[in-house]
Amino acid sequence: MAAPIAPSKLQALQETITTFLLDPRNHDLLTILKGLRNGLVYGTKVRFPHALVMVLLFRTGTLRSKATQILTATRTHATNLGLFVTLYKTTMLALRHLSPTGKERSADSFVAGALGGYVVFGRGGSGNSVNMQIVVYVFARVVLALAKLAVSDGPLWYPEAVQASMRSSMVYLYDNAETWTGIRDFLIHNK
Repeated sequence: MAAPIAPSKLQALQETITTFLLDPRNHDLLTILKGLRNGLVYGTKVRFPHALVMVLLFRTGTLRSKATQILTATRTHATNLGLFVTLYKTTMLALRHLSPTGKERSADSFVAGALGGYVVFGRGGSGNSVNMQIVVYVFARVVLALAKLAVSDGPLWYPEAVQASMRSSMVYLYDNAETWTGIRDFLIHNK
């Protein structure tokens, strides 16, 4: 059995990790990793209760087969959301580095979203019921936002056109992946 780590060594390790996390040179890579983390966590938080209710109410089979269905749907949702956020953040970073100004351009988020959407949800994955539900949810929210913008009297800031639940998921997945103050809000809990 391994000996426990001495408190002073544990504190030194924690300080080393915190220094690495807060070093601006590591920010871009760590944003991608935190985006993956946020996608995995959010996908689990959203899908598990939904799958639990839907499977227990509407599926037949043994308790074991129902548990497997719940865990499979949760894993699929979390993995695909984590992969999408990772591809999106990586593509945005690459496009920013390819830009002559070194800054994001207006079409970059569209390109990153289209690429991530195609890779994660488009190539044969659309037959998967979890993916289909995600695509329908996002599509419906985007169409509703576009309709709001089309009938708006004056200038409407475009994030405000998106339904509140969709907007809060976007903040969790993408914006919260940009900031942290240490190990706790990088790995364990956002803000």
